[in-house]
Amino acid sequence: MSERQAKLLHAIVEQYAEVAVPVGSVTLAKLFGVSSATIRSDMAQLEATGYIHQPHTSAGRVPTDKGYRHYVNQITEESEIHTSLPAIIDRGTKALDARVATHANRTDRAIRSAVDSLVELTHNLGLATIGDQLYISGMANLFSQPEFMASTRNVQQVAKLLDNLEPWLREAAPNEPLNVFIGSENPIGRTSEASLIISRFRSPLSDHSYIGVLGPTRQDYARVMRLVRHTGAMLEEVL
Repeated sequence: MSERQAKLLHAIVEQYAEVAVPVGSVTLAKLFGVSSATIRSDMAQLEATGYIHQPHTSAGRVPTDKGYRHYVNQITEESEIHTSLPAIIDRGTKALDARVATHANRTDRAIRSAVDSLVELTHNLGLATIGDQLYISGMANLFSQPEFMASTRNVQQVAKLLDNLEPWLREAAPNEPLNVFIGSENPIGRTSEASLIISRFRSPLSDHSYIGVLGPTRQDYARVMRLVRHTGAMLEEVL
């Protein structure tokens, strides 16, 4: 993949997350300052190598799970390179911290409050393990996304994933501070077109507690990953 093709893939991921419709060559040509023919040639290469696909004839392109994985790996590498820089703290993050701090003496309430805040900030479904229980909030957010409104199969796959998530977390115990499972990478519900983004943290209830979100594969990964990572680290510090 050339440098321009990598930038093109990232632009498709980000624009598709924002507008929820396939991204066309004309829009991208304006963004990159090159001809539509050049963009179409690069898109053909990205499609041939499995990073994007065309959902309908004459439509633009959308990322595949492979394309999303390339994007997530790249932004993860970039964040690791710049670990010496201060974390981005916006108004939403500050509100989340303040909300959780009011329940610092009650572990279960603090975790529930953090999940509810993530739901509001990401518009995804929020989840966390509280002891041996799985707390879920924001189901309406998830199923109001176009990917799930248009496909009962996707909804069924998401339900299967949620039904089996808590025992899978106990058994697999993902050990990274931040774990991102994109679409077919999910342990259950592989065809759900959903991404699971979770952070591991220690709490008085467990050394392996988890908090995160479940949303469509089409989402603002940079922002959501940052919020989930921050929330896990903040809960571990507060609790």
